[in-house]
Amino acid sequence: MKTRDRLRIAVQKSGRLSEPSQNLLAQCGLSFRQSRDKLFCFGENQPIDLLLVRDDDIPGLIDDGVCDLGFLGRNVLEEARLDQLACKGASVLREFRALGCGGCRLSIAVPQEEQYTDAAQLGGRRIATSYPRLLARFLADRGVDAGVVTLSGSVEIAPRLGTADLICDLVSSGATLVANQLKEAEIILKSEAILAGSTAAFGDERDDILAMLMRRLDGVLAVRDTRMLMLRTRRQDWPAVRDALPLGSLPTLTLIDGEGIDVAVQAIVPRPIGWPELEAMSRVGARQMLVLPVERMLA
Repeated sequence: MKTRDRLRIAVQKSGRLSEPSQNLLAQCGLSFRQSRDKLFCFGENQPIDLLLVRDDDIPGLIDDGVCDLGFLGRNVLEEARLDQLACKGASVLREFRALGCGGCRLSIAVPQEEQYTDAAQLGGRRIATSYPRLLARFLADRGVDAGVVTLSGSVEIAPRLGTADLICDLVSSGATLVANQLKEAEIILKSEAILAGSTAAFGDERDDILAMLMRRLDGVLAVRDTRMLMLRTRRQDWPAVRDALPLGSLPTLTLIDGEGIDVAVQAIVPRPIGWPELEAMSRVGARQMLVLPVERMLA
């Protein structure tokens, strides 16, 4: 294979999405060998390589064709898309999959003592942010005339430094806001980790590689919270046990002795199973219950 006939994925070199992204690829059955400079990972068992970079660089690498895909936050992708639309009139960036991790919110925060009611209160005030395009779109959609102060970091201390009146920043637990005497007032964007790429097809072997990766990724994501429940019960107790199974369960029964007195039950449950549910099944005749995680599924 030629080098560009291999799929190249941009991954954060460090940060909160770096390890989850690489773990997800490992769950998809991919293994990599890291280069000496630790910036490139060569795919050992599939024609898929990784480039380890800053998350803010990922949209540009996809746009320039240096990388085919990238793991990043939705907030980074949407800011880059708006910037490309403003500068070029078009954007090739698109979201392929939401990954169900790294959840946070891009929010406007106001002083804790302020009685906030609606976006009209933002008019005439200076708002510090690292996401000027997303903030400007929010303000324009609501007809609010406010100043946007663009900062590359330490946004939360801008009001105390006098460089802004309010902030628009990523919020997860809210602890940073509390530490700076701020509170969440408006949610601009709900973000999480995503896999992004270009709207254009590759037109070569990478299309087939991408299809394989998406199939495996979907198989992992579809069962992330799924459990396999295994148990044994008397055949006469099965109706009561069936009624006590967690909602959404898909059970399969197998006779386990010649007389058909006992049955073995396997059930796919689309969520974690708690102790109260196991105890409820035990009371109506279930025994030898075993709960196992499900790693992947190929439909």
